[in-house]
Amino acid sequence: MSRGDDSSFVEFGIEDKPPLGTSLFLGVQHYLTMVGANIAVPLILAGALGMPADIVPRFVGTFFVVSGVATLAQTTFGNRYPIVQGAPFSMLAPALAVVGVVTATDPAGPAWQTALLQLQGAIIAAAVVEIAVGYFGLLGKLRSYLSPVVIAPTIALIGLSLFDTPQVTSAGGNVWLLAFTLLLIVLFSQYFDTSHRVFQLFPVLLGIVAAYVLAAVLSATGVYAPGTAGYVDFEMVLSAPAFVPIYPFQWGFAGGPNTMTVGLPVVGSVAFGVPQFTASFFVGMLAGVAASMIESLGDYHAVARLSGVGAPSEKRINHGIGMEGLMNVFSGVMGGSGSTSYSENIGAIGLTGVASRYVVQIGAAVMLVVGFVGYFGQLVATIPDPIVGGLYIAMFGQIVAVGLSNLKYVDLDSSRNVFIVGVALFVGLAVPSYMGNVGSAQAFQEGMRGVWLFGPVIGSQVVSHTVFVIGSTGMAVGGLFAFVLDNTVEGTREERGLEEWEESAEADEDFASAYDRFVRSAEDPRNAD
Repeated sequence: MSRGDDSSFVEFGIEDKPPLGTSLFLGVQHYLTMVGANIAVPLILAGALGMPADIVPRFVGTFFVVSGVATLAQTTFGNRYPIVQGAPFSMLAPALAVVGVVTATDPAGPAWQTALLQLQGAIIAAAVVEIAVGYFGLLGKLRSYLSPVVIAPTIALIGLSLFDTPQVTSAGGNVWLLAFTLLLIVLFSQYFDTSHRVFQLFPVLLGIVAAYVLAAVLSATGVYAPGTAGYVDFEMVLSAPAFVPIYPFQWGFAGGPNTMTVGLPVVGSVAFGVPQFTASFFVGMLAGVAASMIESLGDYHAVARLSGVGAPSEKRINHGIGMEGLMNVFSGVMGGSGSTSYSENIGAIGLTGVASRYVVQIGAAVMLVVGFVGYFGQLVATIPDPIVGGLYIAMFGQIVAVGLSNLKYVDLDSSRNVFIVGVALFVGLAVPSYMGNVGSAQAFQEGMRGVWLFGPVIGSQVVSHTVFVIGSTGMAVGGLFAFVLDNTVEGTREERGLEEWEESAEADEDFASAYDRFVRSAEDPRNAD
């Protein structure tokens, strides 16, 4: 990452505001890097729920509305980093566990709606804990214990966690379309970036659009048959509703025990579902939230590195995590599956040099609006997996390199540093792979019950589900492993990279919170940034 060693690579910094037209395309590009994941989560949940096909576009649209609102809130009132917010994979495992338990109990009314109400309650309750962790400064206090020895493998594992996704490694995938997409992104971002400004700013957008057009042409001419990798199904788009109503507590069902029905003159009778709270579901979801917070901590350091600014201050970390908690409550109210910082658009910053907060906010506003348009959700859903796979390789490969670049502060002649980083990376890949082979939180719980002496404790639902969710998240496993070793194995501050790291880090007074900017500045204009 020779160009990422200083801020000269950054085309538009965090505070910069490119022209509106340029910002519009740049913002959409940022969001295109994460649509695969932000659509995959609701589609996986919809399948597990047994959700009717005509409801799915509205469900997908809900996730984009939540993403748009959460991104605007985070970039304006939270950590103010240019990070897109979206549905977390770390909370998907406990969400699927909740769905599986509820649907297996033969609930009254449609099972998918009953399960969603329980899922909403679990997310809201767990999010309250995240709000407390953020705004009481609990996670930020760990900052002084986080050296580059810990941060490097944590960020690297964010990128490595998706190396084996079906979009990349599926044996039935379209390797040629994936390679073509990757080739275009590499050509535009690395070889043609100095030939014209459009290639420098829009390599991802150009690569995705060009590959999508090729796939669409090959699908229309019959080269790609329906059901094969790379096929673009336009009938899905045409059959989608033009407008999908999205509103808080929207997943109620008429006559259900946890439903309020309100008569409205425009849309008729609207059912509002009241979230349900179950202690065991809350604890399981809390594990997902904990993994999400660890991942976000790595994301904050990664985006700061790529944006050419110092490592985040304790104050910025606290405000970021607190806002993620608030937006998780909002997601629960809307009927989504949570919200967290997304690593995908951080990789886009590395490829394009566009780290503008304003650009990300423009993209968020677009996503917020189009979330209500059924055609859009279905159009994005038609992007073939091989194109998404090519995008993942470029984006997440960049994040791996960003993580490892933090080792420039560390003494790599030190055997303790090399050991900690190497083993943290290994266990961050191995443990989630083991959990994947186990299959589910329930299967893991059954296995733990048979452990000699400790079975009654680690085989309990609370403990086993927490371990399973965190153990399924690579950056959480590797980060925690590196954190414990780096703070217990003897090593000097200079050896661990803390001296140079802290010199380049952001001070608390350098970050202006929403209170500082809006309340204190109104009282005294000298406090405005």
